[in-house]
Amino acid sequence: MSLLVLQPAGYRSSVERLARDAGLHPDTVRQLIRLGLIAPPFPDDAAAQLARAVRLRRDLGLNFAGAVLACDLLARIDDLERRLARSPSNGRHPR
Repeated sequence: MSLLVLQPAGYRSSVERLARDAGLHPDTVRQLIRLGLIAPPFPDDAAAQLARAVRLRRDLGLNFAGAVLACDLLARIDDLERRLARSPSNGRHPR
């Protein structure tokens, strides 16, 4: 039995372009997409996200799933820091 996977029009060329932009093999990009790092339509910073995941994998010895999790956590930290910087009290609580 074979599995038919439907992909959006232009998906293959998008993956190949992302792979080229991130300096990765298209199969690596597809694996990171399957793990949920990015999803079509791909964000403007998709190549940077892919490269970051591969660096985390290489530098910290993580598997791809661990690298995707680390990227998600780092993105959440970045978001929280941006929110904190925008808050009226600038994140400082009176003592």
